Amino acid sequence: MSRLIKGAAILLIVSWLIILFFIQKPADLTPGLKTFGVTFSKQAAESFGLDWQEAFRAILDDLGAKNLRLSVYWTETEPSEGQYDFSILDWQLKEAERRGVKIIVAVGQRLPRWPECHIPDWAKNLPTEERRERLLKLIDVVVNRYKSLSAIKYWQVENEPFLIGFGECLPFDKKFLDKEIAFVRSLDSRLIIVSDSGELSLWLQAARRADIFGTTMYRSVWSNKIPGGYLRYPLPPSFFYLKANLIKYFASTKNIIVTELQAEPWGPKQIKEMAPMERDTSLSLEKFKANIEYARQVGFREAYLWGAEWWLWEKMSGRPEFWEYAKSLF
Repeated sequence: MSRLIKGAAILLIVSWLIILFFIQKPADLTPGLKTFGVTFSKQAAESFGLDWQEAFRAILDDLGAKNLRLSVYWTETEPSEGQYDFSILDWQLKEAERRGVKIIVAVGQRLPRWPECHIPDWAKNLPTEERRERLLKLIDVVVNRYKSLSAIKYWQVENEPFLIGFGECLPFDKKFLDKEIAFVRSLDSRLIIVSDSGELSLWLQAARRADIFGTTMYRSVWSNKIPGGYLRYPLPPSFFYLKANLIKYFASTKNIIVTELQAEPWGPKQIKEMAPMERDTSLSLEKFKANIEYARQVGFREAYLWGAEWWLWEKMSGRPEFWEYAKSLF
């Protein structure tokens, strides 16, 4: 019995030492954030009733963002089979390049914003292999069209592909994800981002495939499965240190960035349908500031904020404080 007790004690001590080791702040993380950027979505801007081009210009000129993440939505870029429309992305990239803005371009079928998977109607009922070949053809055309632009910093392949069960998506296949990543590598030498959930994943599967690993960072979430609906994650910064150390030792990722830092509400309805008090329940100005401070404490050097279209809509609706605070970050 005494041997069992001693063995259990030793196991407990060793386990605790391992935990202490992995929750130490990685040496390459530094206090504060070096770079803020924003994710921009034409779809999100239009959902708020905004002129998306005016919103885009406002984010660059008034807000002062110098780092953007843009998505090549399949639904917009190939609305009919074999008929490509690059007018939206051409315009965005031209406006950004003129201002010296650096850009992440996300390609694939699962990209930022609901319904997560943006597959055109004509492709949904194709046989799986044929649909995948059509997607690879789109990626081929996109990368070759834009790879000469110096404004593009990274390619992102898919968005949180390992977050199964969230979004309106077809079954996920890791082998096809690997094929997409290898294909983009064959077309251009830029580093590739693969992202995953900051709170709901260990990161290893995504990080092993990535040059740059992208994590989300959400602090306040809503679900009808949570009593009261809302949950603010009680996770200390060391939660992210643990996972950063894990991928440091078990993956060859060169860097970690925050691809989505929550800076807009998440509630039971579309944001426009929520009263100001309910929007503030999820993300008040104070919680916005707290999210920024939390990200600074974690210390990843680059973070792309999620919600610029909402800040602009709030400003135009008589609540400019979110926009004005965001301006101070840039």
